[in-house]
Amino acid sequence: MRKPLTDTLLRALKKPEKGRLELADASCRGLEFRITTAGNRSWSYRYRAAGSGKLQRATIGPYPEVSLAQARAQADAMRAGVALGENPSEAKRRKRREAPGRTFEVLANRYLTEYARRKKKSAGRDEGNLNLHVLPKWKDRDYRTIRRADVIELVEGILSDGKPVLANRVQALVSVIFSFAVDGDLIDANPCTRLRKRGEESPGERVLTDPEIRLFWRMVVEPPATLETGLGLRMALLTGLRIGEIAGIQPGELEHLDEPGKAVWTIPGSRTKNGRDHAVPLAPRALEIIRKIVPMTPGGYGAAMKRITGRLPGDEPTHNSWKAEPPTPHDLRRTFRTRLPQLGVAADIRDRLMNHIPADAGTKQYDRHQYLDEKRAALTAWESSLRAIL
Repeated sequence: MRKPLTDTLLRALKKPEKGRLELADASCRGLEFRITTAGNRSWSYRYRAAGSGKLQRATIGPYPEVSLAQARAQADAMRAGVALGENPSEAKRRKRREAPGRTFEVLANRYLTEYARRKKKSAGRDEGNLNLHVLPKWKDRDYRTIRRADVIELVEGILSDGKPVLANRVQALVSVIFSFAVDGDLIDANPCTRLRKRGEESPGERVLTDPEIRLFWRMVVEPPATLETGLGLRMALLTGLRIGEIAGIQPGELEHLDEPGKAVWTIPGSRTKNGRDHAVPLAPRALEIIRKIVPMTPGGYGAAMKRITGRLPGDEPTHNSWKAEPPTPHDLRRTFRTRLPQLGVAADIRDRLMNHIPADAGTKQYDRHQYLDEKRAALTAWESSLRAIL
């Protein structure tokens, strides 16, 4: 039977009692729709093979997964191939043979092996985001077929879960992977080029109040939190270090622990965000804690902060303010930075304590003084202030 096909017609078709029902699309030569007694609906393209003239069928895919418009587009492409002497069935078999090397999973693994793990400190985060948010959708997709609309659909799915920052990070990761593919001459263009960030981000503003600092200091070491996790979080508030830097602590980074006036923790550039070594003088309370910190995963610190929120009854003003906007480990770093000006710490020392790269070329390129005495004085002043708060 041959007639112009529409979605309304296809949806209304009932499965035959026996055999199968086949409809030829009058609007697209060679395209056929089939429905079986089991109710399976699918597309195929009928053609005569070049040379033999034998009538053959090439499958296109199931309906409605493959829409009417998509089926017509694929049939048009097959018809053009036949006109050039190509056999659509053989082309499909050849494509299946090549497909294992063309999947997005293969491309992602190449990116991790050949680029991320060699050049990025965040390679582990990239791998985690791929496994959680990208590969479940695109694992078996031919990366050459992924279009801008596919990227937008992926990112919008994350946005719909209320995670705008994560959506932007995943979009950036996908863009980097496709840039890697362009550089490797695997594809001609990056589908993410000039694609704006779809998630709205606002700078973090959370700073702990004095009562919240007292609450944090006490509860972060109380069961079910472990002492090691709690001390690591206390160290974040004492020094302003990033939680990943604390989590990756190594004994060889600590010097002069038996000399309180010289004790220093030097985090190598391989573990810092900007790639520069970061020397952190250890004031008395930090020196006391540092001996008990052990390496662990950064996620353990975030989980410990969340557990505090779950244990608060919410019948006090401090509990209510904490639960209304639960702080994260990074908020401890922001609190540290916000308190320093109140202690009279100079701006350049504040930046050095945060391991921020100086903006002026002279300081950035030529000043190699470590400012250990100045930083130690600032950290000691902060510990004194913190002791008064506690």
